[in-house]
Amino acid sequence: MSDKQRGEVNMPGGPLSSSPPTAGGGAGTGKRPHGQEDYLAGLGAYRRLVDAALEDIRRDRIIPRIREKDYTVWGTGPAEIANRLGWLDSPEAMAVNVARLEAFAEKVSADGFTDALLLGMGGSSLAPEVFCKTFGVRDGRLDLTVLDSTDPGAVLACAEARDAGKTLFIVSTKSGGTVETFSLFKFFYNRVAERVGTGRAGAHFVAVTDPGSGLAETARRLSFREIFLNDPDIGGRYSALSYFGLAPAALVGVDLARLLERAKKAAGECGGDLPAAGGNRGAELGAILAELARAGRDKMTLVTSPSLASFGDWAEQLIAESTGKAGKGILPVVGEPVGAPEVYGNDRLFVYLRLEGETGQDAAVRALEAAGHPVVRLAAGDLYDLGGQFFLWEMATAVACQRLGINPFNQPDVEASKVLARRIVAAYAAGGKLSAGEPAPFSGETLAAFLAQALPGDPTTGKGRSYIALQAYVQPTARTDAALRALCVRLRDATQMATTAGYGPRFLHSTGQLHKGDAGCGLFVQFTAEDARDAAIPDEAGEPGSALTFGVLKTAQALGDREALAAAGRRVIRFHLGADPAGAIEALAADV
Repeated sequence: MSDKQRGEVNMPGGPLSSSPPTAGGGAGTGKRPHGQEDYLAGLGAYRRLVDAALEDIRRDRIIPRIREKDYTVWGTGPAEIANRLGWLDSPEAMAVNVARLEAFAEKVSADGFTDALLLGMGGSSLAPEVFCKTFGVRDGRLDLTVLDSTDPGAVLACAEARDAGKTLFIVSTKSGGTVETFSLFKFFYNRVAERVGTGRAGAHFVAVTDPGSGLAETARRLSFREIFLNDPDIGGRYSALSYFGLAPAALVGVDLARLLERAKKAAGECGGDLPAAGGNRGAELGAILAELARAGRDKMTLVTSPSLASFGDWAEQLIAESTGKAGKGILPVVGEPVGAPEVYGNDRLFVYLRLEGETGQDAAVRALEAAGHPVVRLAAGDLYDLGGQFFLWEMATAVACQRLGINPFNQPDVEASKVLARRIVAAYAAGGKLSAGEPAPFSGETLAAFLAQALPGDPTTGKGRSYIALQAYVQPTARTDAALRALCVRLRDATQMATTAGYGPRFLHSTGQLHKGDAGCGLFVQFTAEDARDAAIPDEAGEPGSALTFGVLKTAQALGDREALAAAGRRVIRFHLGADPAGAIEALAADV
């Protein structure tokens, strides 16, 4: 299919211009609270694929069966499906817990806490990060920071930036045994104990976990201030509207009742069979994601209004971990500045999430449409429409996976990196050494030679075009953020390949499954660096002994991931950036 085949979708919120919907262009019309029309417009040559998919979804009763929690929608057996569908009930189920969460937030503020630090990874950290970055902090509530890194510089920076005596620590993990989360917990528990005494330290901690987990037991033993036991039938990446997302949201002052009302409205819009008045937004978006991916446009590029930018990181994990398996996958590209149409290949689908009144991306999106790139438009009337967006994307992803023939709720390749990292840590404990091997010569020429292995893709067969993934096992800083973004843009513009960047080990809990489980089109560029300082991980909370440091753990995770990528037949190269990683990345970008 040609790059010039025009595709355009508008849902919910109507067109960005004043033009009326195209005739016959949707599964129906409805009204949003702000009075805008919802519709699904034409998709050009892709429209027939989406229409056929929607007819299949209607014929096979996919939406009613999802609402009935029928595991056969995705597989022949119930394993890792039947016990992962609790998210369907979250908007209603969590409404009864709003009073408890509000009282909890008011009490910790009244008790003198001024800050909150969430310790978690992946599904436990991404929704809370969306809430604190999107809504900010209401007067009188806690200033929330999310720590999802084992980089010792990041850990120490968080520790030194706040008074441990006035900080509430949220230890958040579904399994209750995530190595990064527990390492961070033990480190900060000891610091709090030094500051306020062992007998009072537990009152500075809150647990969010599943019933019966190791964290739940630890929290009881150490007298945590609060334990929020989540519905165990909710998977991590589908947990935004559960305690995992809403307890931190309450602390910063988000109006939970209002947020959940928007989520309930979206659940209603996603709950009907097809066809129905107003269509079914979840089915429509899911069909678009899947069918365009199968047609070769498997790089879903999320463009957002600035106020909604952090939503992309949550959506990235949802899509990557849900779809990236069994040799299939949709690569989410988030946080990318919109370029001129000619810098993109024919493997892109653009989704534009626009907040009412923020028009800065409109012209760039219109240029993409004019050049023939398919664009889906999603409208948010205000920030609280994020409640609806969480549910919409969860349903759409579940539908997309049904169309792709994969289970959206498991992550079969995530464990590979963890096993190898544990083996490397064990070898370090036995011998006191880590063997990282020799990095590649650091230069733009070396990088160019590596990227020359790229696969062009074939849209006529749906075979994916290569993408570039930058994996930065370095301390996250504002300067490094900017350097990585600049390098991504330079590589995209030079190669027309989708280019993503993530900090390790954070991305292991977000895009790591897709990296190892998709069709193998990725080109993986790993960055390591010298740690200016290190920090010990206590062997036990409240005890002084330590056999491992955060620097060693981070290095083991980088080595383990590289081995796992190689074992999966992926192309991977490592550059060691020395003591100035941001400067080295800036130099590399200038050399592209």
